[in-house]
Amino acid sequence: MGKHAAHQPPPSDAAREAPTSKTWEWIKSLVIAIAIFLVLRTFLIEAFRIPSGSMERTLLIGDFLFVNKALYGAEIPLTGVRLPALREPRRNDLVIFKSVEEAHLTVVKRVVGMPGDTLGMEDNRLIVNGEPAAEPWAIRTDPLADHEDPKMRGWQVRYLTADRAAAAYRPTLKNWGPIVVPADSFFVMGDNRDNSYDSRYWGFLGRDRIRGRPLIVYFSYDPNGVLPLPFLTGVRWGRLLDMPR
Repeated sequence: MGKHAAHQPPPSDAAREAPTSKTWEWIKSLVIAIAIFLVLRTFLIEAFRIPSGSMERTLLIGDFLFVNKALYGAEIPLTGVRLPALREPRRNDLVIFKSVEEAHLTVVKRVVGMPGDTLGMEDNRLIVNGEPAAEPWAIRTDPLADHEDPKMRGWQVRYLTADRAAAAYRPTLKNWGPIVVPADSFFVMGDNRDNSYDSRYWGFLGRDRIRGRPLIVYFSYDPNGVLPLPFLTGVRWGRLLDMPR
């Protein structure tokens, strides 16, 4: 008798379905992971990078932050509706917010004025409700600069206190006010007082623009390091996991 090849039984239904089942499980896991990431990013935590020196020494160029979006109430995308806030912004809070002037720009500054406050600056010292503010985080890098900018007078003159003559008002970087913060608005400034484009120029920050508060520095490097590849060679190890205040 001739030799015949051994007869191979047809694959079972389970064997045929195994690759398809594994692929479907992998796809489901990926979709779930993406959905969790989007929920976290939308409602809880978002990454943010510091691009300028306006908040030195509190936040440095090259700092990468996680931002707490739930604290002040996260916004539901495409609706304009916000979830309930855990609390409202307070004086001296660091806040992340949508730029008043550039639609797609996100900015970080410090709240120095609350609704109803009377604010001003005298020789580069912030005055809040008639008293000099204690600001251990503020730095002053250019003692000679005190320029006048037409933008400052353009909006500040409308909020001057009654005892300040509007006709003669000429605000400068380090000498302005007193002005009164309106309801549901805040006055924000950079900690690097001589190098910050902030409320002094563009006006009050509406509550609806505030998006969150810096939570933790998860990475930081010096982009001006002398070695190549500063992202690797210029890591600021001492700033990792720092919680900005």
